[in-house]
Amino acid sequence: MKAKTNDASDVEIRTDIKFDNRFVRELPADPETENKRRQVLGAAYSRVTPKQVSSPTLIAYSKEVVDILGFSQSFCESDTFLNAFSGNRLLPGMDPYAACYGGHQFGNWAGQLGDGRAINLGEIVNRQSGRWILQLKGAGPTPYSRTADGLAVLRSSIREFLCSEAMFHLRVPTTRALSLILTGEKVERDMFYDGRPKLEPGAIVCRVAPTFTRFGNFEIFTARGATALLKQLADYTIRTDFPHLGDPSPEIYAKWFDEVCKLTADMILHWMRVGFVHGVMNTDNMSITGLTIDYGPYGWLEDYNPGWTPNTTDAATHRYCFGNQPAIAHWNLVKLANAIYPLIGKVEPLQDAIDSFGRYYETGFNTMMAQKLGLTAFTPETDESLVKGLLEILPLVETDMTIFFRNLALLNTECEYAEPTDMKPLTQPLMDAFYIPSQITDTYLERLHTWLHTYIRRLKQDNRPFEEKQNQMNPVNPKYVLRNYLAQLAIDKAEKGDYSMIHELQEVLRHPYEDQPGKEAFAEKRPDWARKKPGCSMLSCSS
Repeated sequence: MKAKTNDASDVEIRTDIKFDNRFVRELPADPETENKRRQVLGAAYSRVTPKQVSSPTLIAYSKEVVDILGFSQSFCESDTFLNAFSGNRLLPGMDPYAACYGGHQFGNWAGQLGDGRAINLGEIVNRQSGRWILQLKGAGPTPYSRTADGLAVLRSSIREFLCSEAMFHLRVPTTRALSLILTGEKVERDMFYDGRPKLEPGAIVCRVAPTFTRFGNFEIFTARGATALLKQLADYTIRTDFPHLGDPSPEIYAKWFDEVCKLTADMILHWMRVGFVHGVMNTDNMSITGLTIDYGPYGWLEDYNPGWTPNTTDAATHRYCFGNQPAIAHWNLVKLANAIYPLIGKVEPLQDAIDSFGRYYETGFNTMMAQKLGLTAFTPETDESLVKGLLEILPLVETDMTIFFRNLALLNTECEYAEPTDMKPLTQPLMDAFYIPSQITDTYLERLHTWLHTYIRRLKQDNRPFEEKQNQMNPVNPKYVLRNYLAQLAIDKAEKGDYSMIHELQEVLRHPYEDQPGKEAFAEKRPDWARKKPGCSMLSCSS
């Protein structure tokens, strides 16, 4: 989809797009202006200009994000849009920069990291007075790029673009993606870090969020003893992103941290609900507002294996596997607490918030599981053992998580079953969720039927019609998720110049909880050929 020139859009740019770049206006800038790799001290960001590209081509954009920003379709299909969001032209009011932050990576302090391949173009205030930062990923080097080139390739950009919007429609807190643009240039990448690099098509995604501030933005200042800068950033963050808390003070910092803990717990609960595995939960990839950020080697839990990680870098330790995500969020919050401790000077309020994270998450998890199972509410006396029993059964055989929970709503739970053995016909919809038929032994079926018998008796306590239960389950158990093999099929086509599957996936993933006639193929189990195929099973941080 090649962008077309539209003169009317130039008028709209001059009158409609309002930039209010509060981050660069209120926080200290890097005094050095040369774009060279270095340690940046005494600053929250460095001003930097995107790298020019040779022949940009618009592949796709998100109409939902377009609406949020107040853009028109004609603007999105104009040369002005194409050049602005490929980095070739700055619109009036843009003030591009890369942020300085550090982080703990795989449990170890990594020092300065920063926006190594992300450049923030500016902050738009839309017609509803919402603040949205426009950020190009893959637009060239910055002072934080270390030994890298600051660029991105088409395959990783497709994955980021599609997943950002898929997560939004799944109702998971997330950064958004405005556009996906091919640069017309080649970028060298070693996909699996195995010494076999190759040239790949370059691309740029425009990411959109109210803020891209991370835990690591605070960690870097504390690690350097820059308490004044730490306070400046915290005050800015509270006034901009948490204004309801009031004016910054030690008491407000504690309330702010408590809210960050709850926002983080809410995000993780949504990940666990839909079976999403982030893959790289470093503190520099944790949003201060509880948004899913940085889509690299992510994946959806197809085989329900809590120890699964999509990240090849994490293959040895499984630190960031599905089942560890709540504990890692807790660990990361402890690191953030350590970072903001100089602002409060007391351990107790920080420890209270950390402790409340665990209680809040546990309550949220129980509520979430009750919703997934179609229960009116979580009743500890019966439901703790019910949920525990199911989570013990699911990993016994290779079970597709998405299909299992979606099809659980199809079971006729209004019939009377005197014994678990009577339930064999009932379980037929669940058979679609199993990958290896030979694993479905009589012993396994006996255990599954016993659990179903208990489950149905529990549902009868709620005394609700079948349709009412199903109407509760379907909006929390998606039918369509962005399975890695689907993304890879779209990538394979796109690398040959065919972008049709990107657009088709965009449309299907807009309605993940609805039955979509003719689109059933997008809801099927991962095919066997994708079990070990690169891009379909495990991915690297270069993916």
